[in-house]
Amino acid sequence: MLPLLILMVLVLLVILVLMLVSTWKLYEKAGEKGWSMLIPFYGQAVFMRIVKKPLWWLLLLPIPLVNIVVWVMLSIRFAKFFGKDTWYGVGCMFLPFIFLPMLAFSDATYNAGAFDETNDYSQ
Repeated sequence: MLPLLILMVLVLLVILVLMLVSTWKLYEKAGEKGWSMLIPFYGQAVFMRIVKKPLWWLLLLPIPLVNIVVWVMLSIRFAKFFGKDTWYGVGCMFLPFIFLPMLAFSDATYNAGAFDETNDYSQ
């Protein structure tokens, strides 16, 4: 039983480190300081700057059910700024430990003008 617990803890630590490194790298690709993702609230404010949404959107995140819709929308925007499609953004929301490292370690670049405000979320 104990070896299984140790293995589970090690796997979770590897996933945690992978997510930290991936997010750091994505913030840097977006032209922000990577360390900013480590600081609570400030990291989320920087994320809002990356996806070009106002800070008041952070107030929507503690609201049950609304937060799911908002995170899906933000994930889609985030993916589109890196040249990915809507489904990639949905993947970033629901399977971030797979999609964020793929995005971080790919040749995808951040394009601040890539997201067209007239574009809906269905494409």
